[in-house]
Amino acid sequence: MTRERVLRFGVLTWLTLVWVLLWGTFSAANILGGLAVGLLIMWLLPLPRVPVEGRVHLLSLVQLVWWIIFYAGQSSAQVAWLAVRPGPPPVTGVLRCKLGIKSDLVLTLCVDVLNLIPGTMVIEVDQTRRAVYVHVLDVSTTKAVDQFYRTVRQLERLFIASFERDSDWQPAPWHLRDYEYHEEGREDRA
Repeated sequence: MTRERVLRFGVLTWLTLVWVLLWGTFSAANILGGLAVGLLIMWLLPLPRVPVEGRVHLLSLVQLVWWIIFYAGQSSAQVAWLAVRPGPPPVTGVLRCKLGIKSDLVLTLCVDVLNLIPGTMVIEVDQTRRAVYVHVLDVSTTKAVDQFYRTVRQLERLFIASFERDSDWQPAPWHLRDYEYHEEGREDRA
């Protein structure tokens, strides 16, 4: 069974589960209805192909989930303190981080995690350069900025260890094809 079929089956299962949860009762009719609606959605509104180019490493994934929970808790406490502490509001800013993540899917997951951490919001993603621009709530001290960069580096290492180790990396045939097309167009115009 190919990865693409496994992913399609996963999407169909998820759509069916959502349908059953929306109806609120677990019955054969709801499951069959969910399967029918899921198949109809997948046929009428197909998602674009997303290359899945690495392997999932469970131990690293467990570490990643642990650190996400830790960073979310730590950042929540920091944001709460910034909200109630006496004094002027914190200095905010936009910081750029270059990431070594190769896959668009894993880059999207990393951006989602950065958005979940309180006090940060990704405002732009530069896919070709693999850079993210993040609005950070507190950049008033060098220590706060360094802590932000340490957090991002730790998450980057964990995402790479969990999903795209060099030993397992097999780029999809169409990986970055759109970017290569646009780069060729720029060379022709120059």
